[in-house]
Formats: sequence, C-alpha cells, structure tokens
Amino acid sequence: MVNVGAGTGSYEPADREVVAVEPSSVMLCQRPPGTAPAVQASAEALPFEDGAFDAAMAVLSDHHWSDRLAGLRELRRVARRAVVFQFDPAFADAFWLIRDYVPEFKALPAFSFDELAGALGATRVEVVPVPWDCADGFFCAFWRRPEAYLDEAVRRGSSVWARVGSEAEARAVSRLRADLESGAWRERHGPLLSLDELDLGFRLLIAE
Repeated sequence: MVNVGAGTGSYEPADREVVAVEPSSVMLCQRPPGTAPAVQASAEALPFEDGAFDAAMAVLSDHHWSDRLAGLRELRRVARRAVVFQFDPAFADAFWLIRDYVPEFKALPAFSFDELAGALGATRVEVVPVPWDCADGFFCAFWRRPEAYLDEAVRRGSSVWARVGSEAEARAVSRLRADLESGAWRERHGPLLSLDELDLGFRLLIAE
C-alpha cells in the first residue's frame, strides 16, 4: 500500500506493508521511529510504475497538492485500488464554525466533489459521520466541543486557519469566545449537544 501525502504517518495502518510519500522534508523528519519507509515526492508525479501497489490511500491531504486532479489520477495509476478521505465543499454551510464564524473558508479554491471523484475513478462513495468525541484534530472534529476552537494548540492542528489567514482567525475566535460567554452559541446550536455523530460532508472515495 502507498500512503500519499503521508505527513508524520498518523493514519498509516499498522497491519499492512506501507510505503509513505511526502513532499515536505519537515514532515519527513517528524516521522517517529518504526513508521513505514518514506519517499520524498509529490502526489502529482509518483515515482512508481503503473500498478505497483495493491492499494493507495490519501487522508485529508489532497487539498495541499498543487494539482489535486493530477494527484488523484496518479493514485489510480500506481494502484489497483484507491481510497481517499476528504471533505465535500458542498457541505461548508452544514458546519456552524464555517457558517457563523469563518465564512472565508468558502472562498478557498476547491473542486466539486464530482470532479474529484471522476479524477480518482471512484466506483462508490461512503459517508463518514464525525463522532462527537473524535480523537483526531482536523478542522471539524470539535463540532460538539466549541470551546476547543479557542485553544491555539487545537487550531494549529488544522491547516484551514493558515489558509484563511490570521485576521479571519482572530475575528472568528473573538466572536466565538463572546458567543460562548454570553450563551448565544448554546442558544443557536444547543440541539447539537445531544447528538453522538454528525454528517459534516466527510466522505470516502473508493476506486476498485
């Protein structure tokens, strides 16, 4: 299996033979001992022969690629099967943080989900609801724990904040803090606190 946009290896399965692909030397240096062997390369030009792997995976990394469609086509070229975990931008307004506090997110460059699925040659799509106690720190993980977004360490765990810019981040945090202190957030979004999971647009694209 090849893991494209592997970063520090957080999502790599321990029970599979994995080759990691990561363009950033900073990320490569942060990979812990014992993680899969890594190759420094980009998703758009994978240094492998056609069909070299049984499977390819990418987890919340393709929005960092310089050419997302080319990268997805490369996944399909080098592997007989591919699975990509990503966000459908059509769901942006489903998340209160984007809708009420970070509208700049919707102005970020994005392909339609159909375009991404087509580039991968996806044969099916699976919905991945986000559990309320999600242990991962990606942007939408704290949908039922709004206080977490006031923590700078939590925000640094998601690239979205860097993409929207420091001014938008500061404004969002200030407004959210005020709404939490006044009770306005609970008044608007209180029903979320009784949910165990929520569909925020995360999907598995699967090509077989």
